[in-house]
Amino acid sequence: MRRTTSLAALSCAAFLTVSCGGSGGDPAGTQPSGTPTTTAATTAATSAAPAAPAAVASAAPAAVSSAAPAAEKVVATQVATGLRSPWGLAFLPDGRALVTEKGGTLRIVSLDGAVSAPIGGGPAVDTNGQGGLLDVKLSPDFANDSTIWFAFAEPAGGGFVRTAVARAVLRPSELESVQVVFRQQPAITGGLHFGARLAFAPDGTLFVGLGERGQGTPAQALDNHLGKVVRIRPDGSVPADNPFVGRAGALPEIWSYGHRNIQGAAIEPSSGRLWIVEHGPQGGDEVNVPDASANHGWPEITYGRDYSTGEPLGQGTTRADVAPPLHYWVPTSIAPAGIAFVTSSRVPAWTGDLFVGALAGRMLVRLDVQDGRVVGEQRLLTSLGERIRDVKQGPDGALYFVTDSTDGRLMRVDVR
Repeated sequence: MRRTTSLAALSCAAFLTVSCGGSGGDPAGTQPSGTPTTTAATTAATSAAPAAPAAVASAAPAAVSSAAPAAEKVVATQVATGLRSPWGLAFLPDGRALVTEKGGTLRIVSLDGAVSAPIGGGPAVDTNGQGGLLDVKLSPDFANDSTIWFAFAEPAGGGFVRTAVARAVLRPSELESVQVVFRQQPAITGGLHFGARLAFAPDGTLFVGLGERGQGTPAQALDNHLGKVVRIRPDGSVPADNPFVGRAGALPEIWSYGHRNIQGAAIEPSSGRLWIVEHGPQGGDEVNVPDASANHGWPEITYGRDYSTGEPLGQGTTRADVAPPLHYWVPTSIAPAGIAFVTSSRVPAWTGDLFVGALAGRMLVRLDVQDGRVVGEQRLLTSLGERIRDVKQGPDGALYFVTDSTDGRLMRVDVR
C-alpha cells in the first residue's frame, strides 16, 4: 500500500548532505521504444518494463555500444583546483571557464589552471542549506553583448528565501547592469530544493528548472512556481505561447509542473527539446523531457521511497495524466546533477549522448541516446571518488566538470 506523503519524507532526511545528494547511489538501464528505463544494480543490464508509456527504469547499467571506450580507459585530468564548492560551469568564447561558487562568488578559470579573484558586483545571496549562487548561462549572443544569466537563492526578508534569476554584463573584474528578471513565488523559509538550472531554447526563450523547496504538494498546483519548469524571455517577460497564459489561477511563466528538485538542464541538439534531471527521494531520480503543460507527477506519482521507512511514496508509479520519466534510478539515488549533450566528434561513439554528473553516486554517467530514447548507461570515473556537480562541453570539444567540494576542481575528461 502506498503511504501518505509528509514533508519530512519529501525532503532530504536531516539534510543528508547540503546538496540533497547524500543518500545512496545506483544507476539506470535499457528502454524499449515508448517505455521508461531504470537502474538499480551495478552489473548486468535489466529491463524493469514499467507499465506506463515513455519511461525506462534502470536496475543495472545497460549494455553500451562496443564502439564506446571502455570505462577503465576514461580518465579525469585536473585543470584547476582551489574552487570553493563550485556549482555552475559555462565556457567563454576564448576557452576560459566561468564558474559559480555556492558561497556567492563568480570566478574565471583559465585552462592553464589560473583562477581569477572573485568577480564583483553580484547580488546578495542566501547560502543556507542548499542555497547559494547556482547555475550560470551565457547569452546566445555573448560575443556581442557580454551578457550572462545566473540563478541564485535570494533573501526575501524575515528568513524567507526564493530562487531568482538575474542577468548582468560581464566585465573583467565585475558585473554591471545587474537586473533580476525572475523571482520564484512564493518565497519559503528553509534551505531545501532551490533547483536551479538554466537552458536557452533555440527560439531564444529561457527555461528555468526549479525545486519545490521541500514543500511537496504545491508542485501539483499552478498558482505557484514551486516544482516547476518556467519559460521566460531573456528580459523576464512571458512568451505569449506559454501553455498556461490566460488560464485563471495559473502563473503564466509555468511550462511544466510536478517536479521535485531539478539539478540539470540541457537542450538536445538534434531536436531542440529541453531535457532535465531531477532528484527523487530515496530512489526515483529522473530524466525527463518536459513538454508544454506536462505534469511530471511529484509528489503523487514517483518511484521514490520514504527516507526513514523505505515504503513507497505517493499514489503509485504511473498515472494516465502524468508524463513518465524517460529514465530513472532505483532503488537508491545517484543524485544526478549537471548534464551536457556531446556534439563534438572528439570521441565519436559519444556524439549525441547525454553525460550526467552524480553527487551521491560520485561518478560521471553516460546515457546512450538514440532517436530521443535512452538505450544504455555507462558509469565512468567511479574510482575518482568525487561528487560531480556540473558538466559541460568546452570549445575544444572535450568534456569538463567541476567537483562539489570546499577544495573543488575543474577537470577534463580524457580517453587514454
